[in-house]
Amino acid sequence: MAAEAEVLDELHRLRARVPQLTGALAASVDGLVLAQDTPGVEPEGLAALTAAALGVALRVADATGRGDFRELLVRGEHGYVATYAAGPSAVLTLLAGDRTNVGRLHLEGRRSGTRIGELVEAAVEAQPAPAARPAQKALTPRTRTARAARTVPGPTGEGR
Repeated sequence: MAAEAEVLDELHRLRARVPQLTGALAASVDGLVLAQDTPGVEPEGLAALTAAALGVALRVADATGRGDFRELLVRGEHGYVATYAAGPSAVLTLLAGDRTNVGRLHLEGRRSGTRIGELVEAAVEAQPAPAARPAQKALTPRTRTARAARTVPGPTGEGR
């Protein structure tokens, strides 16, 4: 992706703004890593789990009439995992310690999610359109031609 360096810079700036962040990952909605700063955490696995959690969150929001997905927060014994929408085709997942100011986490996560969404969409729009395939010859429809009746000699030697 052309914007990978810019997305990674945004992740680094986010980690500088929120000191309790222990990791940040931008991924496509189908679980592919776009950029990551997740020391000690396997990014491909986290991206895949984020996509799975996103699928569930989308269904819950839809089933309860809550509208489009915006964010998901999981609180564990040792901290938080927060996932934010980053445009229509990406998500931002943040890992934070248990003493994180959750309000600050949301504020900065939402801002970075918006910025990353803009970067990803700009990169998608900047990609050249796939090369058009050369025009194929128009196929002429095949029609059946009349066949002469087959005659098979019968036991008397006459055709049937």
